[in-house]
Amino acid sequence: MGPALGESVTGFGTDGIRGRVGSTITPALALQLGYWCGLVLPPDGPVVIGSDSRSSGPMLMAALTAGLTAAGREVWDLGLCPTPAVPGTIRRHQAAGGLMVSASHNPPHDNGIKVFDNGGSKLGRQMQQAIEAGLRGERPLPAFHGEGSSQGRTDLIETYRRSLVESAGGRRLDGVRVVLDLCWGSATACGESVFRELGADLTVLHGSPDGQRINQGCGSTHLEPLRQAVLETGAAMGFAFDGDADRMLAVDGRGRVVDGDQILYLWGSALMQAGELPENRIVATVMSNLGFERAWTDAGGVLERTAVGDQYVHAAMEKLGAGLGGEQSGHILSARHGMSGDGLLTAVQVATLVQGRGQSLAEWMDGSWQPYPQKLVNVVVPDRRKRVGWQDCAPLREAVTQAEQAMAGSGRVLVRPSGTEPLLRVMVEAAEMEQVEHWCSSLAADAERWLNAAPGAAG
Repeated sequence: MGPALGESVTGFGTDGIRGRVGSTITPALALQLGYWCGLVLPPDGPVVIGSDSRSSGPMLMAALTAGLTAAGREVWDLGLCPTPAVPGTIRRHQAAGGLMVSASHNPPHDNGIKVFDNGGSKLGRQMQQAIEAGLRGERPLPAFHGEGSSQGRTDLIETYRRSLVESAGGRRLDGVRVVLDLCWGSATACGESVFRELGADLTVLHGSPDGQRINQGCGSTHLEPLRQAVLETGAAMGFAFDGDADRMLAVDGRGRVVDGDQILYLWGSALMQAGELPENRIVATVMSNLGFERAWTDAGGVLERTAVGDQYVHAAMEKLGAGLGGEQSGHILSARHGMSGDGLLTAVQVATLVQGRGQSLAEWMDGSWQPYPQKLVNVVVPDRRKRVGWQDCAPLREAVTQAEQAMAGSGRVLVRPSGTEPLLRVMVEAAEMEQVEHWCSSLAADAERWLNAAPGAAG
């Protein structure tokens, strides 16, 4: 088997390989990726694969399976499932690793492939590089390994579903009005069933798998349908998931958004009060709100920040022995629940924790911390070298320094390239919204001007 896409294979981003189906993501790439994963992953145990609801999923799953079995591997096909079901199955059954076919929150015409090792973690850099070298034709082809095998294991989704119910620890939601936005995606595999078993009075939006509509005007990136349904039904809370259900954002009974920072504070406070949070430490990213950081430290907690990406949060949690971590976007990792971002697990925890305290989510929000105003602007920068190396652009670097000095310690600027899209993300956070608006608009305009300028225009 030769290289699939030659030099156009750019390798793993922050969350696997992702892009437009038919150009970046093709059956040829999936075949080769499956083959080289089969050779690089540890030799013992099956390889677990799953998919979200995208129309291109079956095609890519078939190609991955062909590659894996050509490498002599046994494949367990979970079918439609949330991403965390794959690493969970790996850990429960001592599998060699796994692959998830999903483009997360991206539109339906995109797809992607995430790869997990035999511990259920995303691949380390050494394994990534070995697979990338194979994809580019830089590794010698080994002798033929013989035929592998594949079997459907949709029965294992019930094991995953039971683990979600059991994570509530006996806490119930009997009669509590809850709205779920399942996003036409992976959460439809078992989300409704979990909340009904916990006793919730449910309203379900976008509740069947539909690869043509996944993430379209719904889910965690489009909260307005959830918000409207919560207000119209008088629900106590609502939860929205992304396409592969590894992250979640909530809405309280008054329609206010509950983001990942607020979820970390709620869940972390409960663990701290129970004496179950090692060193009262939470791991968050550079995107987490300053208001959250100050409130958490004032409460006696410790907040560690990492680069954006759940793999960085995961690595810091393991290094520090932290019990909880996550991202503002709703990617939450719990050490006691396997260290996989799991939107359904997080929703169960938030819902049952507030009910267990005898209050509504809105009442908890009323007594919580106040976020600093924060604004994020995405600037399209097609040239990857300029995007990743934006600090080499002296005028833009100087503009960022000027903004930070002007806010004099009462705010901050974060500029970073997206790991999956041709975007430079410019975020400004400050005590006053006027400062946020001014500097965010100014810096975004500077990034557009200097990074997309003709060659030689910027110093």
